[in-house]
Order: sequence, then structure tokens, then C-alpha cells
Amino acid sequence: MIRRLLFACIAVVVVSEAAGAQESAALVEEGRRAFVRNGCHDCHTVGRMGTPVARDLTRVGAKYDAPYIARWLRDPGHIRPSTHMPGLELTDSDIEALAAFLAAQR
Repeated sequence: MIRRLLFACIAVVVVSEAAGAQESAALVEEGRRAFVRNGCHDCHTVGRMGTPVARDLTRVGAKYDAPYIARWLRDPGHIRPSTHMPGLELTDSDIEALAAFLAAQR
């Protein structure tokens, strides 16, 4: 009886983690699309995508996590007053998706 309960709990955890991974992958993919749709690729590169005018973001996720990237996207001048990156008019959902995409770049 206890063994069955333990296996049931483990199964729930595994299924939950798989569902979370699918949601994360979908958010990262939406972030990739938002990167293009919002013109981020006009200045930045990620891998072979984009234009090398500004910082290469191919490994940005190795240095910064999604919450930090989201704060940066909301107001880059507040984080670093000397930045050349303009403030962008992004939706909250675009910021969340872009932060997930960029944080996944390791």
C-alpha cells in the first residue's frame, strides 16, 4: 500500500515536471519569435540570427537569469544609465517570453 502511494507520488512529480518543461520550451520559442518580431535582431545576434551592431546575446543566459533580463527589458536606462539601448515598448508577455528565450541562451 505504501509502495503504491510512493509510486503514485513519483508519477505525479514526473508528469508535472514534463508539463513544466513543455511550457518552458513553448515560452522560449515564443521568445525567439518575439526577438524577431520586435526587431531585436536588427542590432543583436543570437547564434547566426541577427545583425552584429550591438552586443552578441548568444550566451547571455550564462551570465544573467530571466528575472534580471526582464528588468533590463523593462527599463535598460535604469539598470545602466550609460547604455545605448533604447527603452522599448514591449508587452508584459513579450518581456516574459524574451527573458525566457535570452536566459536559455547558454
